[in-house]
Amino acid sequence: MSPSLPLITTAERRHRLGRRHRLAPSARAATVAEAADAVVALHATDAATLFLSARARLAEGGPAAVEKALYEDVSLVRLLSMRRTLFAVSDELAPYVDSSTARGIAVKERLTLLKHLDEDGQGLDADWLARAEAAALDALDAHGPCTGSQLSAAVPALRRKITVGRGKKYEAETGVATRVIRLLAADGRIRRDRPRGSWTSSQFRWVHTEPWPAVPPAEARSEIARRWLHAYGPATEADLKWWTGWTLTDVRKALAAIGPDQVRLEDGSTALVGPGDTASEPAPEPWAALLPGLDPSGMGWADRSFHLDPAHRPALFDYAGNIGPTVWWNGEIVGGWAQRADGEIVWRLLGDPGRAAEGAVAAEAARLARWVGDARITPRFRTPLERELVA
Repeated sequence: MSPSLPLITTAERRHRLGRRHRLAPSARAATVAEAADAVVALHATDAATLFLSARARLAEGGPAAVEKALYEDVSLVRLLSMRRTLFAVSDELAPYVDSSTARGIAVKERLTLLKHLDEDGQGLDADWLARAEAAALDALDAHGPCTGSQLSAAVPALRRKITVGRGKKYEAETGVATRVIRLLAADGRIRRDRPRGSWTSSQFRWVHTEPWPAVPPAEARSEIARRWLHAYGPATEADLKWWTGWTLTDVRKALAAIGPDQVRLEDGSTALVGPGDTASEPAPEPWAALLPGLDPSGMGWADRSFHLDPAHRPALFDYAGNIGPTVWWNGEIVGGWAQRADGEIVWRLLGDPGRAAEGAVAAEAARLARWVGDARITPRFRTPLERELVA
């Protein structure tokens, strides 16, 4: 390591997080798409997570503002993408996410389904699948937004069942509807519309849409890497590989295309930032945030040691490595929060960040409670501290 490399301290990394992730009050976003772009993509596996992650970064606007972006303006769209996980990205970035990541997933999804159809032995093949997909799209055109159950009722082919793993311990009979719908979504031919219930529901209706414009995959990966480095740098090659789920070769090619700068970190290691992005980041005003489980600011790196004390990890993560609801103070995770059955937002600090932190967290908890209103939030991936707080 060369001592001549610019030094970015842990404090400066936290300053960057507060400003660039739009969490400091003065940095909050004006639109939902802007909030998503700030962290490249918002995690969307859990419906509530998407809304709460946007909330934490918005200057104003309630759940209806996020719904408008998703279902009216369609300035925010959900894609099965990084790490084979559902994310929400701006419509501007969607073609790049689609080409860099989602296309490859869609190809694998189709091959997997065709393999299951062949092994099932009922004579269902690629031609049958194409007809089933076309019938599903025709039904959406005829009836408008439909749930999976409504599509199955309208399309007899979707009511077919197949046996997966025939003759093996995990043999199971399953319907094809969910798999065909997932494939159509992965291909970008349908998208999730308003759910049956409130904004916390994952029982979506589906609508017919057009696939995203084609972008050369290498160009798309370099654009994703450039934006990711701006939001998450300083970071490492390993961090980007983990976040995207790309091969190491693709990660290295994407980084080479943008020509990142190398910097020193306080622990003596080196990391990468975007070209020319080595200047010190001024501190924003003191800020607190209550972020939902799976929020990008907690899940953006493979190594999170600059903002999370390793001693706190067992309380805040589940067994599979999913982060739960977290309390932040000036770029550091200092506790966790939960919502009880009566709607009360409760939180606990892990350690003693001081009276200023306690006051700011209390104010942010009150802001969250007003935003959530009568809705009830139960994280899909529950963590030890969240369960304790609810109990």
